[in-house]
Amino acid sequence: MTNQPLPFLKLLLTIIFIISGVSLVSQPLYLPLNQDYNRSLQKQLYSNKTHFHTSIRPYLILDIQKAGINYDSIQRLQRVDRTFTKKWKQKTWDKLLNNDVATFIRDDYAIIANPLMNFEVGSSSTVNETNDPLSPFSETKGVWTNTRGIELKGWIGKNVGFYTNFYENQAKFPEYVDSYIRKNNVIPGQGMVHTRLDNGGFDFSSASGYLTYQANKYFNFQFGHGRNFYGDGYRSLLLSDNSFNNLFFKATVDFWHIKYQVLYNQYIDIRDNKPEIGYARKYTTTHYLSWAVSKRVNISFFDAIIWSASDSTGNYRGFDLQYLNPIIFMRPVEFSIGSPDNAMMGLNLSVIVGRHNVFYGQLILDEFKFSEVTAGNGWWGNKQGFQLGFKTYDPLGVPNLYLQTEFNWVRPYLYSQRKPIKNYGHYNQPLAHPYGANFWESVNFIKYNYKRFFLNYQFIYAIYGADPPGMNYGKDIYLSYNTRVQDYDNYVGQGIKTRFFYNKIEISYLLNPAYNLNFSIGYVNRNLSTDTDTHTTNYFYLGIRTSLRNLYYDF
Repeated sequence: MTNQPLPFLKLLLTIIFIISGVSLVSQPLYLPLNQDYNRSLQKQLYSNKTHFHTSIRPYLILDIQKAGINYDSIQRLQRVDRTFTKKWKQKTWDKLLNNDVATFIRDDYAIIANPLMNFEVGSSSTVNETNDPLSPFSETKGVWTNTRGIELKGWIGKNVGFYTNFYENQAKFPEYVDSYIRKNNVIPGQGMVHTRLDNGGFDFSSASGYLTYQANKYFNFQFGHGRNFYGDGYRSLLLSDNSFNNLFFKATVDFWHIKYQVLYNQYIDIRDNKPEIGYARKYTTTHYLSWAVSKRVNISFFDAIIWSASDSTGNYRGFDLQYLNPIIFMRPVEFSIGSPDNAMMGLNLSVIVGRHNVFYGQLILDEFKFSEVTAGNGWWGNKQGFQLGFKTYDPLGVPNLYLQTEFNWVRPYLYSQRKPIKNYGHYNQPLAHPYGANFWESVNFIKYNYKRFFLNYQFIYAIYGADPPGMNYGKDIYLSYNTRVQDYDNYVGQGIKTRFFYNKIEISYLLNPAYNLNFSIGYVNRNLSTDTDTHTTNYFYLGIRTSLRNLYYDF
């Protein structure tokens, strides 16, 4: 059976054009999801001077300007201006250090192009100490990344924006990342391996893109292939950009102090490949309601339904029209059709204290019974997680200093399902936290920049319970929860108790802020230990790259 177009596409397009009409003057484009992209802008968004829905990412430039923030002036903060008498010298200086590389801008349309790259070299040493004296492991090897690509973006008229990028890569990774790739057949966040190179590296590629339409001052629609993020933290327990790009359609309404988003996704399970239909597919409908209670307090409500494209008998189900409903809290609908699917609910909260100090948190609920929760007996079906965090901009009056600390806690079996095709995963990776489930984590940052020089330090300490061979203690979300070890006495860290330390320090210089081109040098120390083994990696690297996305190797 061949894949059919989404049956609701015509209906969605009809709705879009019915409610369209009002033109807006600005760039109808989204900012990159990169955590460090334009930190000065983030400081302005977390302010008691505006109602802004900071937990819905990526940010739309139109929304930033509608909130009264001068995006163009913030962009100019990183410019290095110099005046030349000769026009070609002035243009060369600005193209190299300040502006997009290729631009074609007219009154009613624009096309902008930039190169994408990551040319990185380094050295990685790994030592595995074990109680078995006959099986120690030690390795030192060169590591490198060779990424070339291009981004193309622009707008047509005042309401339509477009963006696309493409990355072609060859890379050789540190041992722990290499092991992850060989086990899962995916590069973290970057898709499947095309070719395993003779030198121990991998060849892979990725692409993303979208069309966005600002129908009027209230409605925005986006159709594309990429990633979305819900939350105010470094991690998200609701939806993160940890996994590979996916197909999505997003409708957003923004009025008064409310921002409401409906997100339809198609995800892929690459473990199941049938020659006649390709990889197994599943869909989600996600609702996210953000309410700016005041300029300091924002509370958001989340729900998601996950179902497979084929039913239990193997018949093609496709997109279930029951879940086209754009109204939040879909659990009653899911229950009304026999409760065959996976449902989750969540909460996000942020509170601004003082000028730019932010307390934030999340709660995620999968399956639970109130009586079992209060009994405190570790019932397996109490599948919950929470996040608590704090971040501050310019603390103690130090300009451009940024501090963040965050705690994440997730019970065993969260995000898993009785049939793994309906779990909360995509391309062999979790859609929320990269650790899956059955863990707690403390992640901390110190970041500072002076003009174009940036210093970043990251420290993580985590405890998680690994799954022994043939046993399911709840960490791997791709295992059916029907294979659980026990019904009661389940706790975070059960299984093989594993302690995780991660230190990363990086110094970089911003070469061009228009597409975040930078030169970086860094060092990573990673330590993973159990009662029987200690695995230590030290990794040094330097390179030149465009940092427009988040790549998570801190696992």
